[in-house]
Amino acid sequence: MLTETTSRAPAHRAAATQQEFRNAMARIAATVHIVTTDGEHGYAGFSASAVCSITDTPPTVLVCLNRGSSAYATTVGNGIVCINTLAADQQEMSAAFAGKTPMPERFSHGSWTRCEGYAPALDGAAMSLHCKIIGSSTVGTHDVLLCEVLHIDDRDIETCLLYYQRRYHALSS
Repeated sequence: MLTETTSRAPAHRAAATQQEFRNAMARIAATVHIVTTDGEHGYAGFSASAVCSITDTPPTVLVCLNRGSSAYATTVGNGIVCINTLAADQQEMSAAFAGKTPMPERFSHGSWTRCEGYAPALDGAAMSLHCKIIGSSTVGTHDVLLCEVLHIDDRDIETCLLYYQRRYHALSS
């Protein structure tokens, strides 16, 4: 039952600060992914926790990508991505694909499968979603990429890597 309260936030209350927002978002557990691309604009990859399903008709997910990322132009230019959900033992992959690590060095970590027309899939990932980018929306510093899932590699791995409270955690079934 929803009850009404008489106290309401004042209309003049300031918006949440960037630090308040970051602290709040750190309390939302998120699966860790490596998003890759390959094509005529080159290859690239980045760590992402902002990945979410949208609909199953057609199968579509969203991925948030910082426009200042070294992977941005290549990813958008190629128009395809592979979203690799990391297994619990792949924490070093997330670190390698985050930040300032040079692109060729990122792909020296792990073993990759490349299939024509698709972006690189990480061997040992819990699953890989091969997608084409079908749209995007700009919000603040990021683009929200709408990605239609064309193929799924489900490797039946029972663990995944989570990021919560600014630390990695393992989740197993």
